Amino acid sequence: MNGKSALDWVMERYAVTVHKESGIRNDPNDWSDDPRYIFDLVKRIVRVSLETVRIVASLPPVNEQSD
Repeated sequence: MNGKSALDWVMERYAVTVHKESGIRNDPNDWSDDPRYIFDLVKRIVRVSLETVRIVASLPPVNEQSD
């Protein structure tokens, strides 16, 4: 995702930010009543990433032919 790992992207999106002009604070952690939400999200991202690596490693090599 724009040259970032999935984990980097999510961590960037879930950072607490404050809008410079309005001073409005955006805390994505306030969006859920589940205190484990971010932790569980990171676990799921890691699992999907590991499964993706496993699947890609098991693919046969690509036979490229130039014309």
